Amino acid sequence: MGKKRRIRPIAICLIRQGDRLLLHEGVDKVKGTRFGRPLGGGVDFGEPSQEAAIREIREELGAEITDVEQLGIVESIYVYEGEPGHEIVFVYSGRFVDESLYEQPSLTITEGKRVFEAQWRSLAELRSGDIHLVPEALWQFL
Repeated sequence: MGKKRRIRPIAICLIRQGDRLLLHEGVDKVKGTRFGRPLGGGVDFGEPSQEAAIREIREELGAEITDVEQLGIVESIYVYEGEPGHEIVFVYSGRFVDESLYEQPSLTITEGKRVFEAQWRSLAELRSGDIHLVPEALWQFL
């Protein structure tokens, strides 16, 4: 009967330094577009979304964050790689405990066996349209 589609709850954290935002970047090969999304991931059953945001940063970067505050909740309905997706996104802000991380040009993310980079991107770069901020509703918090 195929895979059942479902709404996925995720928690992300906007980590900023001045006008720069830390993003995981990707490419939708079907659309041919580049995008950037703040770090975070799935909320586990029974886990408060704020704890999920903190856990995801710890798991992905091995870093601790502090001053974690909920900014809002957005609904994201999208198509990625030709497949529909639907997320409820709990949006948080936070800052690194280890301030030396702000000086790094990029940070290495480990997610299971995958290893990739998170980049600092200025809001001006994101507004230029070369890299699209996703979900787009995040602009209201910036």
